[in-house]
Amino acid sequence: MLKAALFSDGTKEYRIPEEPECGDKVTIRFRTGAGDVDHVYAVVRDAVSREEGRRLELKKKESIGRFDFYETEILVGETPLRYDFEAVKGSEVCHYNRLGVLEAGGMDAPFVITPGFHVPEWAKGALMYQIFVDRFNNGDPTNDVLGDEYVYIGFPVTKVEKWDERLSVLDVDRFYGGDIQGIWDKLDYLQSLKVEVLYLSPVFVSPSNHKYDCQDYEHIDPHYGVIVKDEGGLVTGDASDNGNAKRYSVRTSDRENLEASDEFFVRFVQEVHKRGMRIILDGVFNHCGSFNKWMDREKIYEKDGGYEPGAYLTADSPYRDFFLFGDQDGWPDNDSYEGWWGHNTLPKLNYEGSKKLYQYVLDIAKRWLSPPYSIDGWRLDVAADLGHSPEMNHRFWRDFRKTVKEANPDALILAEHYGDASDWLSGDQWDTVMNYDAFMEPVSWFLTGLEKHSERKDEHLLHNSQAFMCSMLSNMSRMQTGSLYAAMNELSNHDHSRFLTRTNRVVGRLYKPEDAENAEKGINYGTFRSGALIQMTWPGAPTIYYGDEAGVCGWTDPDNRRTFPWGKEDLELTEFHRYLTGIRNRTSVFRRGAFKPLLAENGMIAYGRFDADEQGVVVVNSEDYAQRVRIPVWEAEVTADAMVRVMLTDAKRYNVGSLKYPVVDGVMEVELPGNGAMIFIARSSGQDDEKTA
Repeated sequence: MLKAALFSDGTKEYRIPEEPECGDKVTIRFRTGAGDVDHVYAVVRDAVSREEGRRLELKKKESIGRFDFYETEILVGETPLRYDFEAVKGSEVCHYNRLGVLEAGGMDAPFVITPGFHVPEWAKGALMYQIFVDRFNNGDPTNDVLGDEYVYIGFPVTKVEKWDERLSVLDVDRFYGGDIQGIWDKLDYLQSLKVEVLYLSPVFVSPSNHKYDCQDYEHIDPHYGVIVKDEGGLVTGDASDNGNAKRYSVRTSDRENLEASDEFFVRFVQEVHKRGMRIILDGVFNHCGSFNKWMDREKIYEKDGGYEPGAYLTADSPYRDFFLFGDQDGWPDNDSYEGWWGHNTLPKLNYEGSKKLYQYVLDIAKRWLSPPYSIDGWRLDVAADLGHSPEMNHRFWRDFRKTVKEANPDALILAEHYGDASDWLSGDQWDTVMNYDAFMEPVSWFLTGLEKHSERKDEHLLHNSQAFMCSMLSNMSRMQTGSLYAAMNELSNHDHSRFLTRTNRVVGRLYKPEDAENAEKGINYGTFRSGALIQMTWPGAPTIYYGDEAGVCGWTDPDNRRTFPWGKEDLELTEFHRYLTGIRNRTSVFRRGAFKPLLAENGMIAYGRFDADEQGVVVVNSEDYAQRVRIPVWEAEVTADAMVRVMLTDAKRYNVGSLKYPVVDGVMEVELPGNGAMIFIARSSGQDDEKTA
């Protein structure tokens, strides 16, 4: 049996419809070599049943070129279905599941149909752009945090006067002035990159520059919005035990400023939508800030008056059960409370203890999805940590999904998660995840030999194409197709080192200011461009971390949060991204096409993206030297006698000129430069403007 010909997945050519409702008839299809098998069976099991499963024979529907296509119909009930395939030729039996061909049977990585589970179509394959707001662009200097405006974690905050000033080792209290107006001013730039979705770091009221310690979930921070009333900034009070003698700025607690900032945000979202773009916000619901009125550890609201006492101030506070205090679960005394990872500025929210808190956060999720704000989704910070038990965690996210989808059925629920997320991606909780395990980590190990923080090196995984492909396929198989195709595929983000820095293959961190320069030494542009090329052609939603496209370097947090280098960008790298995103936009299979590995050997990988109308092939050489390789493009359903190379990149340069490569008996031979990568597209013959390799 020609095992390389066997194929199926959950995309539109092989499952119709892709995301069925209860009661729908679903056609599932399977591909074999032409005339190569005697029978094809689907083994179908109810996800909650322990039965052996139904064994349904597929009928040959059509023959196209090298392939036969078999299909059958399945009636979908109320519960999920799992299925895989058996191909039979004489006494030979091949089992096929989401990992591909296996000799023995089993349901270790089955295809799954979950009736009624719909991941928003706009998110599948969408190009996203993550912005750490304080460091992207300062559009309105009048809303900047002032030096010494207030005290945060025991220190007066700092207004950084020079946009390109280096970050400090402890950076949370230093503000560069980036704001929402700055993003608005750069929407033309973002659209030139073909960006479709903006993902903003937290924008709600908070005294830190990262704002993952929320003070007020109901309002946009005026330092990101607008300040229409300025009473001088500083409000002093009695020194507290933790050294915070001043409260958070009156500029951001004044009702006029809060309301004006919310109204400004409405206009910003309207402009984003007017341009055909979407916006998702960061929802930090596992913990809040100690300065939140619920806790009021710094006595901000007590001094202001007119508020009920915070939980830190008295056991009689109406918010006391929002947190775990005293002897509960081992906490030693009444002044102690549970902080996330032990941080007392990040009190963990106690969903088990308070129905009021539970409903409040659901209402916050609904508030920002609904008019007049009308955001398009939530990115959920440390989502698996929420609650104190798996039961509460899953219960909350089920209710969260109901609330979100009732407010906006087309809203995206995207969670931060490390490891297997299948328990949350079964159709009743999250839509998808930040794709660490099935993208960022394997790509980083394969191309750089470093994990995503630049803090550990593994020479065995560097250039290990087999380990890369196995890791990718294994982790991809744990997500249903809709979740996979909307998963956020990042090379860098606010929690991990910049990918461009990782290309130096050096373990490092920002321990002292001079370490920042080391993040820029020894970088390899060929490796970086290869990573970006994989990012734009792999299944999922490629997500550029602001500044990656402009050549920004940096070790892990906080050095990864450097300012965008306006006026000092690496313009060649930016233009490379424009070409790459343009290719992606013009080639629909890189967004929603089927995926099949074609090669993984000698530090090289090749894979195909394809449907009935178009085929794309990507080849990457992670080694530092040139290699020649033969690629079986026929497996990606390429029937043309040539493919057109539309992108070549190596350590020194990139080229987007069109160049034909002959396909002989379904195989294309390519010489790849060291640290090089290529994109090929199958086009009709007779195009005069293309040279032949």
